[in-house]
Parts: sequence; C-alpha cells; structure tokens
Amino acid sequence: MSEHVTSTTDSQFETDVLQAETPVLVDFWAEWCGPCKQVAPFLDQLAQDKVGSLKVVKLNIDENPNVPGRFGVRGIPTLMIFKGGQIQASKIGAMPKSKLYEWVDEALAG
Repeated sequence: MSEHVTSTTDSQFETDVLQAETPVLVDFWAEWCGPCKQVAPFLDQLAQDKVGSLKVVKLNIDENPNVPGRFGVRGIPTLMIFKGGQIQASKIGAMPKSKLYEWVDEALAG
C-alpha cells in the first residue's frame, strides 16, 4: 500500500468513507485474491494522481465482513466510488489502468 492509499475497517467506514469531504474509491479486497493484487498498483498510482480530489481506501473483506454485506459485495475486487455518502459508481473485477482511470473520471464528472 502506498502513502496515498489508506485502509479502513467496519467500525471506521462511516467516518473514513461516508462522511468524507472528497469522493472516496473503496477497494473491497482480500489477501488471497489474485485480481485484487493485479489492480493494487493502479490504485496506488490513481491515489497519487488524484490527491485532493479523490481518496482511495481499501477494505479487507475477510477481516471486515459487515460493510461488504451491507453494500452487497459478492465478488472481489469490487470497486465503489462514494460521493457525499452515496454510491456513485461500482465495478467488479480487475481492469487495465486506462479503463480504471476512465471509469473514475466518468464517475467523478457525473
């Protein structure tokens, strides 16, 4: 994890994500998930590139089962963008860096 990506927990989710001033991209992931590891460097880069306009937060679903259940996370990686406490966009599965950036830009513009 880079200095720009933070992790959150079931108990911190409300504060870290739902009450955040800026939009937040949440990466629902697990240690054993290959595609999660594949997308991680792109998320680190994204967090760096979007400092101030987007926060990137990771939530380990094995250690924190409540939040993924609450938001209906069925497969991982699941990426969700929250704006003002609401889900703005969500994607399931790994994607190339260019697609990730496109998706984020569209979600933030919307």
